[in-house]
Amino acid sequence: MLKFYFHQTPNPMKVALFLEETGLPYELVAVDTLKGEQHTPEYRAINPNGKTPALEDDGKRVFDSTAILMYLSEKTGKLAGQPKDRSEMLSWLMFVASGLGPFSGQSVHFRHKAPEKIPYAINRYLREAERHYEVLDTHLEGREYMVGDSYTIADISTWGWIDKSTFVLGEDSLDNYPNLKRWFDSIDARPAVQKARDIPKGIDFKTDFDDVAARALYPQNFDKNS
Repeated sequence: MLKFYFHQTPNPMKVALFLEETGLPYELVAVDTLKGEQHTPEYRAINPNGKTPALEDDGKRVFDSTAILMYLSEKTGKLAGQPKDRSEMLSWLMFVASGLGPFSGQSVHFRHKAPEKIPYAINRYLREAERHYEVLDTHLEGREYMVGDSYTIADISTWGWIDKSTFVLGEDSLDNYPNLKRWFDSIDARPAVQKARDIPKGIDFKTDFDDVAARALYPQNFDKNS
């Protein structure tokens, strides 16, 4: 059985949605990143980058949400799209992995988590996140799905970050991107989305963003001896 290492953040939620869409059996292992559980030697043996999500499958490890989505879709043949759309699929998966996700994450960090407000950094990452939303909005004009004519891991991967648009860009910001909003509302209405959202229920994840959480998430910002 698959062992799924999970925290309720955008990248693990992508994998959660894939698993709920496909009905694959899995064992859930909660990793409380605000408590620093991602830094234990046991977890680093599964994901040396110390992030969630990660997956174990019959002695094999897979880490990084994009790698996991690709691995599971190739393993099962589900939500992989058509072979003729392979290049388009790879392109949009990498767009999310190397652009939308990182810039969205930095926008959230400098707007909500940084200990000091740095106008240049706030503007830089907010504007880049907005630019990525614009690219998606243009791409989705007249399209129902990200790639081809069916729901795929490209939709799942993109959904994971667009789901956090309020934190990334601000309240009601998705209204500025009508094609993207239409697409998101369609994906977000799928029954499996609610199942994925229900996964954290009953898990006592830490919620306070205090000094312990800051040190767990951003250890490089602190002196090792402090």
